[in-house]
Amino acid sequence: MARASEVPFFQVDAFSDKAFAGNPAAVCILDDEISPEAMLRIAGEMNLSETAFVQKADADGVRKLQWFTPKVEVPLCGHATLATSHVLIREMGEKPPIRFETLSGILTVEEEMDGWIRMDFPVDPPEPAEAPKGLLEALGCPEDALTLKSEKIWVVRLDTQKELKKLKPDFTALGKVKLGGDALGVSVTSPGTAGNDFASRFFGPWVGVNEDPVTGMAHTVLGPYWMDELDATALRARQVSARGGNLRVRKEGDRISVSGQAITVVKGTLKF
Repeated sequence: MARASEVPFFQVDAFSDKAFAGNPAAVCILDDEISPEAMLRIAGEMNLSETAFVQKADADGVRKLQWFTPKVEVPLCGHATLATSHVLIREMGEKPPIRFETLSGILTVEEEMDGWIRMDFPVDPPEPAEAPKGLLEALGCPEDALTLKSEKIWVVRLDTQKELKKLKPDFTALGKVKLGGDALGVSVTSPGTAGNDFASRFFGPWVGVNEDPVTGMAHTVLGPYWMDELDATALRARQVSARGGNLRVRKEGDRISVSGQAITVVKGTLKF
């Protein structure tokens, strides 16, 4: 019988400072490379919105990082990057800054003075665009809602957080909407309340995630939109899913930083 491979893994609740909130991600620490097919099978076994796979640092201190939903590899994932950084810094004693080689280029992660973890991402500003056929209806949004498109996602703007929280999308119909291009999903957003500048929810049945609890990647799109709307360079955000999560976004030249907190809830060994 062939000897089973063993991979240390952690489950981390990202964009939260308490367990059972924010967005859970699995983080697998690889000593040796494994195939993308194996990563996809592991992501299916974890059955979370994202599973991250991080390799040992190379001679320049850069680690390869990949992200998988249960269905596909994705080019960028904020909460699984936060979860991975949290594991490396808090569980394994790595000293920031930490640099990752990813499908979105080199990403750098720092730790802020108050303990929040700050991630440096490419900015992805949205532009007004006509909504794909059936999108607004499937979401349950008004037919005259403003719609915008970025490279990675669609955005729908609502007037109030109350409207946003009441949305009950028809996920069967939503998953049949043709988004076009490389779009991964749709973020519905509104002005925020209670000290937050804006709020959002993210829906991604096209990649196997009906509603993502907290979506760092979406804030590389929402951040520049709301910065223009509010004439600001730094904002606080709340994703108002059932689990909920808090984020901070800041303009950094032609990049954007997304910051959050995280907490480990599971440590274990994966055998396969």
